[in-house]
Amino acid sequence: MAVKTSASRGLVSKLPFYRRATTEDIVLDVFIYVCLLLLCVVTIYPFLNTLAYSFNDATDSIRGGIYLLPREWTLRNYEKILVGNPLIARSIVNSAIRAIIGGALSVFATLCVSYVFSRKDFFLRKVLTPFLVFTMYFSGGIIPQFLLMRNLGLINNFLVYLLLTMLSAYNVMVMRSYMDGLPDSLVEAAKIDGASEYRILFGIVLPLSMPVVATIALFVIVGQWNSWFDTMLYCSSEPKLTTLQYELQKLLTSAQNIASADAADAAMNSGDSKAAVTPTSIRTAMTIIAVVPILFIYPFLQKYFVKGLTIGGVKG
Repeated sequence: MAVKTSASRGLVSKLPFYRRATTEDIVLDVFIYVCLLLLCVVTIYPFLNTLAYSFNDATDSIRGGIYLLPREWTLRNYEKILVGNPLIARSIVNSAIRAIIGGALSVFATLCVSYVFSRKDFFLRKVLTPFLVFTMYFSGGIIPQFLLMRNLGLINNFLVYLLLTMLSAYNVMVMRSYMDGLPDSLVEAAKIDGASEYRILFGIVLPLSMPVVATIALFVIVGQWNSWFDTMLYCSSEPKLTTLQYELQKLLTSAQNIASADAADAAMNSGDSKAAVTPTSIRTAMTIIAVVPILFIYPFLQKYFVKGLTIGGVKG
């Protein structure tokens, strides 16, 4: 057995890719692993610290010294946001609906437009591409956009959330760049077999473009979920159309008043300071509420998202 082991080791050492690890290699590996570990700590710690503050008693948090775990556990901060505001439940539903429907419509529109611009036999490709790129650098501004939405009757209308974000020139250029890298022989073979453009798009191009589709879908869904400015501009006077981020933004603006009133009520009614909240406790709880849904979506798209991150640098 010892003879066979030594013989096999000698054979492996003669392989062209085999190289015995030197001291420099070991030091370099240790340095890389330490740097990656520090990077993980720097990346994860702020989230864990925010999570600890959100579950910690607000009055106790003022003392500081909270790092990874709450010192005095409480759900008071979340109760103040989720139960104290009657519009929160409605806003969560609205945000989820606009994220799902808005993401699906945006991906569908981007896929169709990108496919057209990726076809080399499209005779207006060189004419329309500069106009598409122009919109990436210049826009009409908020006032013309608001006037347009008002003239279209989209003020206090849920469609304003979907139509404004349905198509992005940047997403079109990214997806078109990916489609340009697909073999032309696949499309030509499908046309010879009599496949229509719709069959080619949804039967051949779409399955091969899943990495870029998933990447853009994640961008759009996160953008829809985090958007609050369009709600303030177009739907602020209609409570039924409010969104979670807009309600959280209002809470953030009035956090100081909420904390003062809450502390006063606690002092007058029960004298229990643990019933109070602070602006910091409100902000941390709001952050966790806004981030958690995205954390549940990301794992399903991660394998496509990592691959899709390098798409924009392949072709212009």
